[in-house]
Amino acid sequence: MNFSEALTTTWKFFSEGGIFMLFLALCSLVAITVIIMKFLSLKREQILPPHLESEVENFEEHLEKDTLAELQTEFERGENALARLCTVAISNAGRTQGEVQEAVQSSAREEIVRMNSGLPVLDVIITIAPLLGLLGTTSGLMTVFGDLDDKDTISRGIAVALSTTIVGLAIAVPAVIAQSYFTRRIETMAARLEVLLGKVVSACHQHVFFRDK
Repeated sequence: MNFSEALTTTWKFFSEGGIFMLFLALCSLVAITVIIMKFLSLKREQILPPHLESEVENFEEHLEKDTLAELQTEFERGENALARLCTVAISNAGRTQGEVQEAVQSSAREEIVRMNSGLPVLDVIITIAPLLGLLGTTSGLMTVFGDLDDKDTISRGIAVALSTTIVGLAIAVPAVIAQSYFTRRIETMAARLEVLLGKVVSACHQHVFFRDK
């Protein structure tokens, strides 16, 4: 089968699915868009850049050596989630440790909400794509069984009717895989952020405490 025949067959497959195939095509487009956007927004450089992560690991050492100025400048640029959260921790350094933790946790919740943006859309796609497929199949079968005289027509009609179910499942399965991957990635990075910010809050509190002494 050459390219032209393959294209014709594909077009026939989708066109025979009726109006429900248009809705499924829209679902597919939305799912692909969300998946691409999440891959870009959840890149490690956007959340936990390796070089900054390493510097934050040595945050207490920076405080002791009074070499925090350059690192603080990078924090204030706010180019990633770690930098923004560290800025919150440092800006609240004069307060009690509990107050600093509360401020950081509030900002961290905002960052996690931002990281989760788009996933509810995938939830909707995962739910409605198979349902649209089944709806298209049911509608097609009603048309097929309207004429029970020709068995060949019935067989071909059922095959066409089932095409929407196939497409609906084909959309939902990759969306489920992508959602699972993104959810796990967010959980992993959120846990790492919590560890790093705990070190920053603790180091700032100890530094202020001993300085006041």
